[in-house]
Amino acid sequence: MTQDTSVDLLVIGAGPTGLFSAYYAGFRGLSVGVVDSLPELGGQITAMYPEKAIFDVAGFPSVKGRDLVAGLVEQAASADPAYFLDRTATTLEHGDDRVAVILDDGTRITAGAVLVTAGIGKFSPRPLPAGEGWLGRGLEFFVPSFAPYAGKDVVIVGGGDSAFDWAQHLEPVARTVTLVHRRDAFRAHERTVEAVRASSVEIVTRAQVTALRGNGTVEEVEITVDGQQPLVRPAQAVVAALGFIADLGALQTWGLETDHRHVVVDSAMRTNLPRVFAAGDITQYPGKVRLIAVGFGEAATAVNNAAVAIDPTAHVFPGHSSEA
Repeated sequence: MTQDTSVDLLVIGAGPTGLFSAYYAGFRGLSVGVVDSLPELGGQITAMYPEKAIFDVAGFPSVKGRDLVAGLVEQAASADPAYFLDRTATTLEHGDDRVAVILDDGTRITAGAVLVTAGIGKFSPRPLPAGEGWLGRGLEFFVPSFAPYAGKDVVIVGGGDSAFDWAQHLEPVARTVTLVHRRDAFRAHERTVEAVRASSVEIVTRAQVTALRGNGTVEEVEITVDGQQPLVRPAQAVVAALGFIADLGALQTWGLETDHRHVVVDSAMRTNLPRVFAAGDITQYPGKVRLIAVGFGEAATAVNNAAVAIDPTAHVFPGHSSEA
């Protein structure tokens, strides 16, 4: 069912930055709506690595992704946000002192300002060429829970952070873990690479998974190493961690100034469009660092400046939350 609604601030993206933005909008006394194309809150964390330990959030020496999301959702609840999940923002229209965003189901949301916190945009995993037809039959792109891998032989394909994080976390759970990467060098954090090297995980480099075999579900994989005879490893589970194809989707038609699929903002998190702000991984400016912690700070900056755009009599500095 479509609906027309109105909020002070519309946040596009329900990842950590978007959820903190929703809380902060409530702290500033703004009504807030949150749109996300995924069916659950938490963005990439919920979809890709809810069990992963995160180490760069202030105040948490270590926090699981799902626990961080749960805390952010609880915090955002104080703002009583209206959530529009499993829906995509498609069209942006400007009025004199309002903007309107139309969703893919026809819902029209009018707002005093829009804050884009869409991370890398809509994302889809890069396919494993040898895995065609095996998705859901032993092949997966995400590891939302470790329990299903207990006692299994697991083959992980990739050399980035996700591949090594999952290898490290699955090693004590699975019967065996084999990590396959096409190069000798890895993109993952050095500390995680060292931990995996020191574990029982078998690392096969300069190699590719060239075949999956089994009767109905995966039972073994063929690994072809440069210049050598193919290896065969038992596998009841294959995780393709080959990265993602990011797409800003309809946002690209709004007229936003972009730089390599990122939205250019100034020091107030303003985009080139009136009443449209951005925060988090989607933003670009000189010296930008893409961390969850940075996104939280940008969210506060964006919301405080949006509050003035919505009500010119408001102040950018809101006072300290400890004084509220």
